[in-house]
Amino acid sequence: MTVTPFTVAWTQAEVGKVLDQVRAYPFPMAPAVEDGWSYGCDGAFLKDICAHWTETYDWQAAMAGLNRYPQFTARVEDFDLHFVHVIGEAGGKRPLILTHGWPGSHFEFWDSIEKLAFPSRFGGKAEDAFDLVIPSLPGFGFSSRPARPIGQRTTARLFNTLMTQTLGYDQYLAQGGDWGGLVTSWLGFDHAAHVKAIHLNMIGFRPAGAPQSEAEIAWLTQTGAAMQQLGAYFMLQASKPQSIGWMAAGNPVGQAAWILERFYDWSDLRAKPLIGVYSKDQLLTNIMIYVMTGSFTTGAWYYRGLIEEGGVQLTEGQYCATPTAFANFPGEALYKAPPRSWAERAYKITRWTEMATGGHFAAMEEPDLFVADIRAWGASA
Repeated sequence: MTVTPFTVAWTQAEVGKVLDQVRAYPFPMAPAVEDGWSYGCDGAFLKDICAHWTETYDWQAAMAGLNRYPQFTARVEDFDLHFVHVIGEAGGKRPLILTHGWPGSHFEFWDSIEKLAFPSRFGGKAEDAFDLVIPSLPGFGFSSRPARPIGQRTTARLFNTLMTQTLGYDQYLAQGGDWGGLVTSWLGFDHAAHVKAIHLNMIGFRPAGAPQSEAEIAWLTQTGAAMQQLGAYFMLQASKPQSIGWMAAGNPVGQAAWILERFYDWSDLRAKPLIGVYSKDQLLTNIMIYVMTGSFTTGAWYYRGLIEEGGVQLTEGQYCATPTAFANFPGEALYKAPPRSWAERAYKITRWTEMATGGHFAAMEEPDLFVADIRAWGASA
C-alpha cells in the first residue's frame, strides 16, 4: 500500500474567504443572562474569539505548527487516511496508535507527541519511547470523506489495516478517548491478534445485563440526567446529522460556536477558565481543521454511524479480552466514568488510574498527566 507524504497547504485565498465570512457574520440576539453558556455558546466569548480569528490569529504559524511532525496519507479500502507518523527513540519497536474524537482532531495530541516519542529530551528514559501513529478519523480533518455514515467498528478495521498492512506493525498498542475510546475498544475486541493492550480515557462498551449494584444504578441515573442536560447535540447528530450540516455549510462562525460549546461543557474548568485551559490559538486551530477541510458535516455523520453499526451495548458472552487500562479524568462532565465493576464486565481491566485534574480532552488539557499515565501503562503493557 502506497504511503504518500502530506503537507497542510492552505492558501491566502482560501483562508481569506473564511475570514471574510467570519467578519460578515450577522450575530443574532443572545439572551441577557448572567451565564450565557447555559443557552449555548456564550455570545461575548464568541465575539471575542472571532475578533482574535480575524485580527490576530496567525494562521500561517498555525499551519506551520500542523506541519511540525511527519504526516502522510495511505489508501485503505475506500479511504485516503491521513496520519502523523513519528518514529521516536523506540526505533520501530513500540508502536502506539492514538485516536481522537469529536469535536477534536489529531491536533489534540500535539503537546504530547514529543514527550511520548523522545522521553530522554524531557528527563525520561529512552526505553519508554513510542513510535506514534496519529490518524484523522475517516470523514474528519485531512482524511477522505465517506459517501455515507460509517462508525467506529469500521474505523477500527481500517486502522488495524493501516497499522499492520500499510505500516508493517504486527503488534501494537492503542489509546483513545471520546470516539477514539470506542475505536480503540473495537481494536481490542476485533483485532486482539495484533493489539497487545489498550488505554482509554473514556469507557465505550456497555456490558450485557442489568446493573448489579447500587453504585451502578446511581451512575446510570446520573448519566441519564447528564445526557438530558448536555446531550441534545448527540440526539441530533445520531438521528438527523444532515440537519446541522445544512445550517453549518459556509458558516465558520456557526461551526466554531457548536465546537466551542462542547469544549466549554466538557473541559475541567474547576481551577481555570476556558482560556487558561487552552489558548485561543489552540481552540481556533482545531476549529480551522474542520472549517478548512469541510469536514464539519461528515464529522457529525459519525454519530449516525454509531447507530447504524449497532451502538455500544455488548450482548451476552461478548467481552473485550485485550488488557485494558483506564485513566479517569475527574473533570469529565457528560461521560463520567462508570464504577469499575461495570467496566470489568465489558473489559479486561488491568489498570485504573484516578487522575488529579483534566476533563474530556485529556491529552490537550493535561498533556503531562496524560503522558505520564501512558508511559506507566506502556512499561507493563
